[in-house]
Amino acid sequence: MRTMWRILLIALLICAFGVISIYSSTYSKEGDFWQTLFLRQILWVAMGVAVFFMMARTNYRRLWDWTYVIYGAVLFLLLLVVIMGIVRLGAQRWLRLAGFNLQPAEVAKLGIIIFLAKYFSKKSIYDVSLPTRSFGIFRGLIVPLMFVTVPAALIVDQPDLGSGALVFAIFLTMIYLSNVKFRFILIVLLVLLACVPVGWSMLRDYQKDRVMVFLNPNTDPLGAGYTAIQSKIAIGSGGLLGKGWLSGTQSQLRFLPESHTDFIFATFTEEWGFLGGAALLLLYYLLIKEGIAIAEKTADQFGRLLALGISLMLTLQVSVNIAMNMGLVPIVGLPLPLMSYGGSSVMITFIALGIVVNINRTRAVF
Repeated sequence: MRTMWRILLIALLICAFGVISIYSSTYSKEGDFWQTLFLRQILWVAMGVAVFFMMARTNYRRLWDWTYVIYGAVLFLLLLVVIMGIVRLGAQRWLRLAGFNLQPAEVAKLGIIIFLAKYFSKKSIYDVSLPTRSFGIFRGLIVPLMFVTVPAALIVDQPDLGSGALVFAIFLTMIYLSNVKFRFILIVLLVLLACVPVGWSMLRDYQKDRVMVFLNPNTDPLGAGYTAIQSKIAIGSGGLLGKGWLSGTQSQLRFLPESHTDFIFATFTEEWGFLGGAALLLLYYLLIKEGIAIAEKTADQFGRLLALGISLMLTLQVSVNIAMNMGLVPIVGLPLPLMSYGGSSVMITFIALGIVVNINRTRAVF
């Protein structure tokens, strides 16, 4: 029970940082949409807490029985985006359902983790022995890769290269955690490396521009490199203690695009400085540490892989988003969990944390 409240408290502190940053970056903008954005985020957080408690009290073993239904639902939603998805900023990633905008790519991340956790558990959930090292290359690599490639390709086609790459990163790490032979993983990496020229030719022009300005942002400082430059200016100008809440210049004067979503870390550190950014990173560390600790104490292989996969998903998203804000990786559309504005990301993150809590509560059976 203490673990549940620790996880919830850490998550709510991160959400609080997100809400005040969203308010700070939007309150000076004209229009009801911008002025109510932080209120919508509070609503998403409240709904997220509700589903967190629901999942914390729902036996995670039910996911074992519903795995293929969940996988099918993910594919259905991703295909629905192709047919009737909402287009924003040139990307078709959202569905309008019951008055809310849903981003199926966020659902897909958790759905793939559940699928892989069951696949590599292999046996009945009540049988904790797991001879995954006996998997050959077909069952240990090719089959799960086929299941992962389909949703990942649909995500990349939206286009959402960041989420698609994240799904593949989760896949590679989970097969490693499942004790699949390392040479199989090496084969995948070599194949991906060989496909780089083909992949480059398939990228859209703006995606190629993002890669090029990552190598040298000054090649197009007023175009593709503008956001990267402004983000680094915002972070650097925050100094040790920051400029203070509502006193940022890059976001409030609209120099920094997407200051309430993908680049909310830059918004936050400009106002709260290095110490504020360090405090935020500490909260993420503590949250991820709780998930890994639960996985290490769980004897059930399905529960263990599920907790590790969720912890991995958070680790990758936090690392890539912050690195993107600092200009250390190319700009991709990955939100900062619990911080960035967006209902889909907030809800899925709280659902995932609720699953981890239930794994901790139920593992005593084993």
